Amino acid sequence: MTAPDAGRGIGGKTDPAIPAQPGPPGDTFRILHVSTGNVCRSPITERLTRHFLADRLGDPAGGGLIVESAGTWGHEGAPMETNAETVLADFGADASGFTGRELLDEHVITADLVLTATRDHRAQVVSMGHSAGLRTFTLKEFTRLVKAIDPATLPPLEDGVVERARALVRAAAALRGWLLAPTAEADEVYDPYGAPLPFFRSIGDEIHQALDPVVTALTGVAARA
Repeated sequence: MTAPDAGRGIGGKTDPAIPAQPGPPGDTFRILHVSTGNVCRSPITERLTRHFLADRLGDPAGGGLIVESAGTWGHEGAPMETNAETVLADFGADASGFTGRELLDEHVITADLVLTATRDHRAQVVSMGHSAGLRTFTLKEFTRLVKAIDPATLPPLEDGVVERARALVRAAAALRGWLLAPTAEADEVYDPYGAPLPFFRSIGDEIHQALDPVVTALTGVAARA
């Protein structure tokens, strides 16, 4: 897909299915995944993030982490690509109820962390303004930075996952410029739109590998063996 992603998200609603640690009333942290059409990469990343958070934290009551997605040239109201649904099923993640949406200013304004599929997507988000630069990364860039952060320097989960997430973003932003990608391509998740299922699965594996250390850092809980 060559058009820019528009997004799928939650259309301004808080999804009660997203697990989170309890915090002060109204205390939330929004993660926005951005790709081009919001029917392949960002839906996979959104639903895998939710799935991994549920695995780490269970489903406690209360507010907390909200995970959404959108596309820079999103297919507003479109379903997820069938191959993307298959990839999610491979990981045991839920693809139901997804609809694509176009990336809007309000999505960027309310996001505490924006993770994009490519550097071009990152540039598009930052160009929208809203002081998005310090909280917008490509997914793989954020993974690289997170791996360099000492977990002991982050607030413990007992202080709330929202506070820990905010500290993680601040620490990653401080490292940017010091920890560069070995190649430009290292920060890219390529578009599988129109590709056969094996390529979708390879992209799903890339996203899985990039998300695992991010969710571990966010929650302070490693994946179950």
